Amino acid sequence: MWQTAIDSYQDLKVWQRAMDLAVECYDLTKVFPREEIYGMVSQIRRSSASVVANIAEGYGREATGAYVHHLKIAQGSLKELETHLLLSARIGLIDADRIRSAMVLSDEAGKMLRSLIRRLQDARDEYEK
Repeated sequence: MWQTAIDSYQDLKVWQRAMDLAVECYDLTKVFPREEIYGMVSQIRRSSASVVANIAEGYGREATGAYVHHLKIAQGSLKELETHLLLSARIGLIDADRIRSAMVLSDEAGKMLRSLIRRLQDARDEYEK
């Protein structure tokens, strides 16, 4: 299997998946009631943007500890986003079937984040030996 070089945070598969998720969430919230523009719409959009932004920010810190820290913040924002999506479906702001794609993307991004965090921590631990 060929490994491609990572020259930018944009080359990271986890960043790409999180970006897909953010775009999906912006699209989802277009159908929300207008009175939710400053409520749930804002919460969903901010948390989805936070996931992708924290992956990029951590990458830019150029220190493993700071990178892992920002990836963990991204994980927290991902769980916040999932909660907002589930709540939106439960209170009838959007059909539950409509959030399915976003939930799948979120699950994939979460697995990728956990894997990247583990690899970075393992590499740091190995380096410190």
